[in-house]
Amino acid sequence: MIVVDNLSKSYGKQALFDAVSFKVNRRERVGVVGRNGHGKTTLFRMITGEEEPDEGSITKPRKYRMGYVEQRPRFTEPTVLAEGAKSLAPDAHNEIWRVEKVLSGLGFEAADLEKRPSELSGGYQVRLNLAKVLVGDYQMLLLDEPSNYLDITSIRWLERFLAAWPGELLIITHDRSFMDNVVTHVLGIHRRKVRKIEGNTGKYYEQIAAEEEIYEKTRINDERKMKEMDLFITRFRAKARLGGLVQSRIKSLEKMEKKDKLEAIKSLEFAFAEKSAFHKYALDVRDISFAYTPDRPLIRRLSISVGAKDRVFVIGRNGRGKTTLLRLLAGDLAPQSGRIDSPQSVAPGYFEQTHISTLTEGNTVLEEIASADPEGDPKRARFIAGGMMFEGDDALKRIRILSGGEKSRVLLGKLIATPLNLLLLDEPTNHLDIESNDALLEAIDAFDGAVIMVTHNEMFLHALADRLVVFDNDDIVVYEGGYQRFLDKVGWRDEVMQGSIAAAPPPSMAGQERPKWTPKELRRLRSEVIAERSRALRPLETRIAAVEKSVEAHDASLRDLNAALVKASEARQGAKVVEVSKAMHREKKTIDGLLEELERITAEYEAKKAGFDAKMRELDEATGAS
Repeated sequence: MIVVDNLSKSYGKQALFDAVSFKVNRRERVGVVGRNGHGKTTLFRMITGEEEPDEGSITKPRKYRMGYVEQRPRFTEPTVLAEGAKSLAPDAHNEIWRVEKVLSGLGFEAADLEKRPSELSGGYQVRLNLAKVLVGDYQMLLLDEPSNYLDITSIRWLERFLAAWPGELLIITHDRSFMDNVVTHVLGIHRRKVRKIEGNTGKYYEQIAAEEEIYEKTRINDERKMKEMDLFITRFRAKARLGGLVQSRIKSLEKMEKKDKLEAIKSLEFAFAEKSAFHKYALDVRDISFAYTPDRPLIRRLSISVGAKDRVFVIGRNGRGKTTLLRLLAGDLAPQSGRIDSPQSVAPGYFEQTHISTLTEGNTVLEEIASADPEGDPKRARFIAGGMMFEGDDALKRIRILSGGEKSRVLLGKLIATPLNLLLLDEPTNHLDIESNDALLEAIDAFDGAVIMVTHNEMFLHALADRLVVFDNDDIVVYEGGYQRFLDKVGWRDEVMQGSIAAAPPPSMAGQERPKWTPKELRRLRSEVIAERSRALRPLETRIAAVEKSVEAHDASLRDLNAALVKASEARQGAKVVEVSKAMHREKKTIDGLLEELERITAEYEAKKAGFDAKMRELDEATGAS
């Protein structure tokens, strides 16, 4: 655990923290949230000792081991596997399987393990750095945007890994779904203060919004009272018979503390400009194929018709062709066979990170956004720039001095300035904080045209997708349905298979002499147990989640009925009271049944999980003995 006490930090005139205090207790997994530039990474750097606070202290137990991903990769071993194994504890040299398991989960294939780390792409070097921390002998992990450069299957694997992490965890991520599925607590950096709550990001933001609403109402009410008292004092100060009342108000006024108006915080706010059109479909894709090299086709005979208001999401592992598909649909590439047709009334807009190179370096933010507006309206450009968090003089900054994240916001601003009815978006959530992602999700949801989007962010998939183009291993499948239905009915192949099953899981070895297995045989047996465990537990996990969701829905309905009962009682509507009471009885009976089912399924889940855990411990012991 760590204790942060009275911590303050500033850079010049910019104050990040003002006398903040909090604790991270044993086994807590804490998500750190706050807008970009508000000090999340600085907090990590102070906890690890890379930076010093201006005031205050950070207390850690002696010999407390913290793992933090280095920003600059430094590799010394000849192979990826050897580099990953460097972080194993000195007494864990026989646990190379753990390194293989983590590397596999992060998207490394078997052939990658014998490569030199320097041969890896930048994204895979970052993954290797992350793997070294995950297998290390640490009591706390500090992970700053660990899902960067990960694809959706690797993010889902990391989510499960961290949810089972036995130590403490501090994590920064812009992926709200990922954070909510991992953390037990949220630590919010807001207005130079820190607030830690138990629960997820939804609970945190609701609490902050409610408190600020109460603060503002109280401030306005106090100001009104203070003006009234001040006016009374001024009017009746000279009247002797009212002297007692005047003195009473003077004392009350002195005791009242004037509350400052809350400082406005910049937020990403926007709506896409829409171009009306009279068409039933946006794109008609027929049997398209494409390959950069003949021996490795990325897209083979893909067909899909995209309706005028469809929400199509393109998902899958990195390097499988998702961005290539979007470039084909946008017209940046031509298919080598097949055709892509679109009505003349379709006006597409394409967002892709590498397009920041198309920005004119000498232009200001305003000029660049205005160049995308057919009418070139400077007032509208100023409005859009403000929505992209370039307010005042910031809108006059030259493109050449902007950061990568700021340039991405300019690209988004240009897209907003252009009237469109088809959005093609390639991972637009990169470089956006949680609040900005929420704003983007709302804008896409409100857009009246068609959307085709590449993303690894499961919050967007659950909220928006009604069709999927799934790149899974070497297959491309058009899935008609939402993301949760895809997970329930199909699922990701790597999660379902967990490797080939060559034999049944090893029987319990209690009371028997353990056979002598080679490390290779032990790895195979472990993979078989893991695969069997996944097949046995996953349906139960899915059912538990569904029952919990159903309980929440019926509980919400019960609260609504209770409110209706109170209202009917106050209005003396006897018939209504009877009707609502019967409905409440039905809801309570349904909830009781669901809770009984939940208890039964949970007990079954725990029993099966304990059995698989015992098998894994036996194999671990055999690994140490071999």
